[in-house]
Amino acid sequence: MKWMLVVLVGGVSPVNTDLVFDKFSDCLAAEEQMRQHYADAFDAWDRIAAARIDRRRDYKKARDLEEKRLLSNVGTCVPHGGGDQQPVAAPQQQPPATSSQQPATPSPTQPTPQPPPRT
Repeated sequence: MKWMLVVLVGGVSPVNTDLVFDKFSDCLAAEEQMRQHYADAFDAWDRIAAARIDRRRDYKKARDLEEKRLLSNVGTCVPHGGGDQQPVAAPQQQPPATSSQQPATPSPTQPTPQPPPRT
């Protein structure tokens, strides 16, 4: 079985990384490495912010926000089919809408548009 690393942004929104591993232990090692990169980025930001922000209260607020932004992203390893498995059920065809019908809702197989990332 193959394993894929998925990042949970803010601890809840899954983002596919397209990183696939043959061994579960390799996937866990990549997740640990990802977590360490986030921690290193937070530490680097913290050193710079401590030197630049004069007021302690402003520094504390900024630090709390940055901590949530960087450290609430977690990774998890999920089983990955690798594309060689057959789908469990074929997607159902929907009949074409007529003018008397309401507009169709988006199909669960079609991705929903995502807003651009905030900078």
